[in-house]
Amino acid sequence: MPGTVISAPEVTHISKHGLWLLIADEEILLPFEHFPWFRQATIEQISHVEAPTPAHLYWPALDIDLSVESIRHPDAFPLVAR
Repeated sequence: MPGTVISAPEVTHISKHGLWLLIADEEILLPFEHFPWFRQATIEQISHVEAPTPAHLYWPALDIDLSVESIRHPDAFPLVAR
């Protein structure tokens, strides 16, 4: 029986296209096209990510809250800040 995943989310890569986030055993791309709030953020701001719940991520320095589902399926969440 598998145990509970206790590792914190981790930013594994940042490029001009977006950032890659490791959540449990899944690595997900957050393209700046869909998540523009991260484009001008510093590496330190992006790297400090918390997971208050397994389905919710929070970047305190940027005051950004995202559901994991909105990252996996950004087209299902069409509201994007300009």
